[in-house]
Amino acid sequence: MPRPPSTMRRHILDSALRLFAEHGFKGASLHDIAAEAHCSKASLLYHFASKDAMLTELLTPPAESLRALSEELAALDGDQAVEPAVRGYVGLAMRFHLEIKIIFAELPDMLGHPVLAVIPRAVDQLADALAGRSDRPRARVMAQMVIGGVAVTVAADVDVEQDTMRAELTQGALRTLGRSTS
Repeated sequence: MPRPPSTMRRHILDSALRLFAEHGFKGASLHDIAAEAHCSKASLLYHFASKDAMLTELLTPPAESLRALSEELAALDGDQAVEPAVRGYVGLAMRFHLEIKIIFAELPDMLGHPVLAVIPRAVDQLADALAGRSDRPRARVMAQMVIGGVAVTVAADVDVEQDTMRAELTQGALRTLGRSTS
């Protein structure tokens, strides 16, 4: 059972996020996380039962946020869904860029993580919205290109100012989908 929120707990999670993103989940040890968080391993284990418990807590917000975005987009028809889907997805990808990097680093193992079980359905729903609810192969392929391209770009640590990154990702996604970028 998770412990109540505390400053140390947040500090441990922030350290784990940085280390998992830099070295991969398997490459970061509990000792490394404790050292980065300036606490003992015992203190770390007081707050988290295991390294996997930290990973679960780190991956839950992006998974739930993607599911929530997909549910919001479900209420929009056809072309109405495209721009909100692009803006919503770019925003989530930028917000959770380190978590995406962690997932990409060990993709086969991460896809089996229970907290990410909502991802395939949410991505399918996002792709449907990005495609403007179209069944045309071109629209479906372009939607998947946007999903992959945005995720890979935010995980790549491109040295670009945040507002510029958001604008370029949004405009590039809209262009890929054949939409005006006025």
